[in-house]
Amino acid sequence: MTNVYDNILGLIGNSPLVKLNQVTKDIPATVYAKLESYNPGHSTKDRIALHIIENAERQGILKSDSVIVETTSGNTGFSIAMVCIVKGYKCILAVSDKTKAEKIAYLKALGATVYVCPASVPADDPRSYYEVAKRIAAETPNSVYINQYFNELNIDAHYQTTGPEIWKQTEGKITHLFACTGTGGTLSGSAKYLKEQNPDIKVIGVDADGSILKTYHETGKINKTEIHPYQIEGLGKNLIPGALLFDTIDEYVRVNDEMSAYRTREIALKEAIMGGYTTGAVTQALIQYANSHEFKEDDLIVLIFPDHGSRYITKVYSDKWMEEQGFINNCFHNYDEVFKTEIIK
Repeated sequence: MTNVYDNILGLIGNSPLVKLNQVTKDIPATVYAKLESYNPGHSTKDRIALHIIENAERQGILKSDSVIVETTSGNTGFSIAMVCIVKGYKCILAVSDKTKAEKIAYLKALGATVYVCPASVPADDPRSYYEVAKRIAAETPNSVYINQYFNELNIDAHYQTTGPEIWKQTEGKITHLFACTGTGGTLSGSAKYLKEQNPDIKVIGVDADGSILKTYHETGKINKTEIHPYQIEGLGKNLIPGALLFDTIDEYVRVNDEMSAYRTREIALKEAIMGGYTTGAVTQALIQYANSHEFKEDDLIVLIFPDHGSRYITKVYSDKWMEEQGFINNCFHNYDEVFKTEIIK
């Protein structure tokens, strides 16, 4: 039999590269998107969930009645909950209140216990989802804290899988890699592998307006005045993750909520790819980068699209949500009529 698996975890990895034809038509290079939504949990986080949990099993850290605890903005939680179901572990997750209700419902549908924590507090505040997860892990017998932000296995998962896949898929012709940085594992692991194959590959990290990562990369200092609330989930941070290898990144591009939202919807409309909010963010970063950097026709760019748009239907794909943010009403990019829905009365 072919294309038959013992369980859902066998589908993790080997996500496809798809050429972008319309959104990036003004860029002379060839641009491919690596669609991590093709993982069974619909995101790149499937890779780290499986890698970290199976590593803990090999070391004898996990027992049959273990409880896995983690901090998540959604995707890692889905992936961990999925792996826990197959392997028989309990799952407790701490999420920020930026997480939409449908994501929380999804996590609960996969059997996870969910704690919702304020996103606007500092990372070391006892109410932050980082500290809540730590406290729950400390108080829960036989628990294992995944700690994706400071777990080197987060990097290793992508060093072992995502990077080699991109190298093989592009036949070693990749010249530029663009990826969003939240925990940093996806970009760091992929970049580490790719630069070992060809040090000339340019690695561009994507940061959010409201995050500290870009400035820290450039100065080695945290500028707390840059921290402010923003809407893009899973992008940027108000702390420096240990899973982010800054020396693998050549440059950072910072994007804002509004243009990332428009770009997400434009990708759906013009490429028929329903990506998450960070799909728009990484594409917007490429377009901003292209405004100040010259690409050649033989350049081959890979963008990592981290997850699926189905988790953002009431957010970035919602006309109402866009209007509530002031994006459509205050749009200076003539996208109003494209993205507004006609109501027949």
